[in-house]
Amino acid sequence: MKWRKIRDVSPDHNCNDVFEDYSDSIFLTFDLDWVCDDILADTISIVERADVEATWFITHYTPLLARLRENPKFELGIHPNFNNILAGSPDSVNGEKAEDTVDKLLALVPEARSVRSHSMTQSSSLLTLFAEKGLSHDCNHFIPHQAELNLRPWLVWNGLIKVPCFWEDDIAALYGEDFLEVGELIHREGVKVFDFHPIHVFLNTEDMMRYENSRDYHRYPEKLVGYQNRGNGSRTALMRLLEL
Repeated sequence: MKWRKIRDVSPDHNCNDVFEDYSDSIFLTFDLDWVCDDILADTISIVERADVEATWFITHYTPLLARLRENPKFELGIHPNFNNILAGSPDSVNGEKAEDTVDKLLALVPEARSVRSHSMTQSSSLLTLFAEKGLSHDCNHFIPHQAELNLRPWLVWNGLIKVPCFWEDDIAALYGEDFLEVGELIHREGVKVFDFHPIHVFLNTEDMMRYENSRDYHRYPEKLVGYQNRGNGSRTALMRLLEL
């Protein structure tokens, strides 16, 4: 198996709208979700030790951006949050309008070419905005592995490359999945994008109630340790993938 970054996905050189199925590849991705630095550093260290390629979708400034950026095997993308705008309560932190939200993140990572929105929010107007801002790869389609489809990337009308995701740690927790099943999923045909969150990796989340019940301590890793799952969860799934 090859480890690849999202931006590595490209059309067949003989046909601009046809893609290989990437069955020989694993795409490891992370949504930062405003996680504190110590918890983010924990996940970065795991991936660094494995020495594999990964895409990190950025939500905020952190000094750890320099550490991520200096690793040639890492790609930095953006993870814009449009939820407050959709709820009718835009804020100055995330942006008063969608363009502000994207611009704030691109100011942090101007090299970004890949985007996955928080909550995977998308629309035709957002896809247009992404393309106008120089983004080339959109990861806002979640098609669960339970559908047993042979997933492939595709082009949309404005040239954006859609790269679907088929496994996500918080969704696996909601489904009550066996987290070690990732070891079998890598043998599926088609593009295989795995989506992890550093907070869930740290907690080794297997049930979203673990996450919800520990919210008061998400910025205090020394206390959050007491809420970690000792069985199989997000962290053991990540470790399982990296062992393969």
